[in-house]
Amino acid sequence: MTSSHNEPVADAVSDSDPIAQAANAVVNDTLPPALSSMWRLCTLGYRHEPGLILAAFGLALLAALPDALIAFWLKWLGEGVLSADWTRVRVAVLALGLSAAATWFLTTVSTRVQRRFRDKVTIALESHIATLLASIPTIAHQERPEYLDRLSVLRNQVFVLDHMYMSLFTTCAWILRLGVTVALLMSVHPGLVLLLLAAVPPVLSSSWRPAAERAAQERGAAASRQARHLFDVATTASPGKEVRLAGLADRLIGERRRTWELGHTPIAAARWTSAAWHALGWAIFGSAYVAAIVFVSSRAGAQAGDVLLVLAAGGRLSAYVGATVGEIGFLRGVWMDGARRLAWLEDYAAGIVVHEDLAAPARLHDGIRFEHVSFAYPGTTRLVLDDVSLCLPAGKVVAIVGENGAGKSTLVKLLAKMYLPTSGRIVVDTTDLARISTLDWRSRLAGAFQDFFRFELRAGQTVGIGDLPQMDDEPAVVTAVARAGADDVIVRLPSGLATQLGASWPGGTDLSFGQWQKLALARGFMRDRPLVLVLDEPTAALDAETEHALFERYAAAAGSDDGTGRVTVLVSHRFSTVRMADLIVVLDGARVVETGTHDELMARQGQYAELYAIQAASYR
Repeated sequence: MTSSHNEPVADAVSDSDPIAQAANAVVNDTLPPALSSMWRLCTLGYRHEPGLILAAFGLALLAALPDALIAFWLKWLGEGVLSADWTRVRVAVLALGLSAAATWFLTTVSTRVQRRFRDKVTIALESHIATLLASIPTIAHQERPEYLDRLSVLRNQVFVLDHMYMSLFTTCAWILRLGVTVALLMSVHPGLVLLLLAAVPPVLSSSWRPAAERAAQERGAAASRQARHLFDVATTASPGKEVRLAGLADRLIGERRRTWELGHTPIAAARWTSAAWHALGWAIFGSAYVAAIVFVSSRAGAQAGDVLLVLAAGGRLSAYVGATVGEIGFLRGVWMDGARRLAWLEDYAAGIVVHEDLAAPARLHDGIRFEHVSFAYPGTTRLVLDDVSLCLPAGKVVAIVGENGAGKSTLVKLLAKMYLPTSGRIVVDTTDLARISTLDWRSRLAGAFQDFFRFELRAGQTVGIGDLPQMDDEPAVVTAVARAGADDVIVRLPSGLATQLGASWPGGTDLSFGQWQKLALARGFMRDRPLVLVLDEPTAALDAETEHALFERYAAAAGSDDGTGRVTVLVSHRFSTVRMADLIVVLDGARVVETGTHDELMARQGQYAELYAIQAASYR
């Protein structure tokens, strides 16, 4: 079953794992360019709400025009007063009033339309991101630290990405105001365009500042996640007893403070540095503004109206530049950054699509074979499984045993296509598992895991989601509950299957860990005729006698011919349970060291017999 085969991991990845190959190509690249990512996000918004996005953008620009013209009407008013031209004064006053009213009205309407667009696009964005994360066939993005750091920042930005459209509209409106204001200043003297050039330093510092701070945040993302984890440990109910019993409160508080400072220190340093450069940029613009006023005032034949226009337009230019710089900084620091991470996630999800052109078989004839399978988790070089070759016969119960870290759960992950092998292949009858549709294959799997999730739904739904088409089919749910031996849990619930689970919900009922595990086990038995039934330490919280009785029932069911040739894979530390399996596979050091029935392995007096004897002695 084993050999000395131990080829380099890098070569194996390039030769046999298209998912790992594509995923590594995406991860090793930097984030996509900001402008193209922003365009993709705009396209996403347009695709979902074309009418609203165009209306919101158009109204934002329209509302900017009357506001930008106020400086011109002030010039007219000043000139009219100085020349006693009361007609011009009346026109200027009327124009000022209309501009102010139009600005208020259009801004109000624009805000309402933008809010409506934002409410609708929020759902689209969150659904898009959730779909991307859920549709990725592997689970590397949920286990690799570098993925988690990147996705952690993206999750924090998901809730503000909808505001970014508003920021884009607002930025364009401020730029339009700037354009009109510069045109007014140039009507006094073309040289006043230099005021716009003087605004470049604060614009540049504003664009650079958020990027520098965001880079510091990403460097400290791991420490920030650790700080949040420590906060959860100190404040949530699950670890509460152990925290109090061990007197961990002060240690957790101190460690969280240290971890938070570790993540925040580089951010604080980046903020101080960027603030200094930003202040210098504004000092340059302020000096240029004062110089412009002095220049216009000291010119020969200077008109009072020109001076007034420079004062009004220059002052408004300062405000417009400040607002534009602020919005650009917001765009650069949050939206473009979030858009780049979203674009990366889209590229990552698209990049790991592999060629799957076959449906899952209707039944198993021969079984499932692992042919020289080796596996190292992406981003690592340590082989968790090394040249594993074994056969899981159709219609049989196969037990996988071994010490912690031997690769038992990893083997199950490969069987469920959570990952593809680094080298070698898994064959279903005569078909390479890599070619079988992942969704179709998983629809033919069933089972339960030690690290199950507590779905705080109604009890019937908590079980029923194990097979969505039958989720609301009460007889099917009752059957699954009976298969898992969870009848005693349902009987004790105040409203049976209709009971809301979870003490944090109104009228909710909390369960013990063992009760939650029984419901998870029932969830795994919702599918009637799976090709593969996986039981990966699903009864760790139950006593040995209960586990033994349950697995005896499963073994008997597996032995009956239901026409599928079902393979039942049992992972357990309790040797008294696995002895009933048709085939026992012993893993050690990432390799298969023994296979056979209980009697055969005991007769060999090898590793299995030794471990069985040690465990049996502990029960005497």
